[in-house]
Amino acid sequence: MNETAAVPTAPLRARAEIDLGALRANVRALRARLTGAALMAVVKSDAYGHGAVPCARAALAAGATWLGTATPEEALALRAAGLPGRIMCWLWVPGGPWREAIDADLDVSVSGMWALREVTGAARAAGRTARVQLKADTGLGRNGCQPGDWPELVAEALKAEADGLIKVTGLWSHFACADEPGHPSITAQLDRFREMTAYAEEQGLRPEVRHIANSPATLTLPETHFDLVRTGIAMYGVSPSPELGTPADFGLRPVMTLRASLALVKRVPGGHGISYGHHYTTPGETTLGLVPVGYADGIPRHASGTGPVLIDGKWRTVAGRVAMDQFVVDLGGDEPPAGTDAVLFGPGDAGEPTAEDWAQACGTIAYEIVTRIGARVPRVHLNGEEKG
Repeated sequence: MNETAAVPTAPLRARAEIDLGALRANVRALRARLTGAALMAVVKSDAYGHGAVPCARAALAAGATWLGTATPEEALALRAAGLPGRIMCWLWVPGGPWREAIDADLDVSVSGMWALREVTGAARAAGRTARVQLKADTGLGRNGCQPGDWPELVAEALKAEADGLIKVTGLWSHFACADEPGHPSITAQLDRFREMTAYAEEQGLRPEVRHIANSPATLTLPETHFDLVRTGIAMYGVSPSPELGTPADFGLRPVMTLRASLALVKRVPGGHGISYGHHYTTPGETTLGLVPVGYADGIPRHASGTGPVLIDGKWRTVAGRVAMDQFVVDLGGDEPPAGTDAVLFGPGDAGEPTAEDWAQACGTIAYEIVTRIGARVPRVHLNGEEKG
């Protein structure tokens, strides 16, 4: 969760520029779609590679009222950095830091009896009431309590509430196919969620929030918004699915721009093999540009021969294999000087590729492109303060 304090004055080998102004605008655009529901800014995995602490602050400034992380360690780091308000974390294993989470006033997720036993034990030791959200498996088949086990979990949660050990603050679930318009599982999961939350409330639970909507559901399924939505990838200006629309279709702007500086430009003859395995050979005399980032920086090796880069106003393509620290582009005889900006992806305003273009080139999703950018690529956070 590194935070960049200022834009460096010296040139960098590579940098991921994070436009916090765009992030704030995205949060506002997402909130404008809601009627009565609050917004949780999901900042797991270092805010999808964008820098958790500065992104969390920007999201709160734009009106998010909850923060969400996967692991308790991520949530505890946010609290240690001084982030206020409600922070929820949901990916627990036995022996996790329950006591620390309770002391930090986190909302913790419980999907089964082992977790409920551990959190109530930690609450008893702390002498404090734990804030707990019960997760229902409505059809995703990952974390969450199966419908057949739900009555037991609800009953034991009610007993723990009566003993003052926990307060059930939320009931929640997660969609499997909300990014696939019309998929039959969407209606099935929504019906199951309504049934499971209704049962819990009939038994006496009084949650503050019920939530199931992720980014695609927030954008396209208003009936799923309930009391709270959890926006992750959309907050960073990336569409959760090309089938749903582009970022611009939803009034969103990509937040990350990945740049590198050309390390070398040189002329080579035709028939010259490029990078490991010589999977690319120059068709004739040409110039090559060396881009000093590779798979150790999060550039997918699957981008070998396909990844797009904007250099000197033109789209270029990775020539040959992506190596650990570098890759080559064929400049076709152009000779930009060493140090010229190479833009791997960004919003697309200046004609540069987008994260979605890289996803298409690599046969993956744009989520993976932004989250995999490694720690040795500095995050440079721009527009940290509101203007005017």
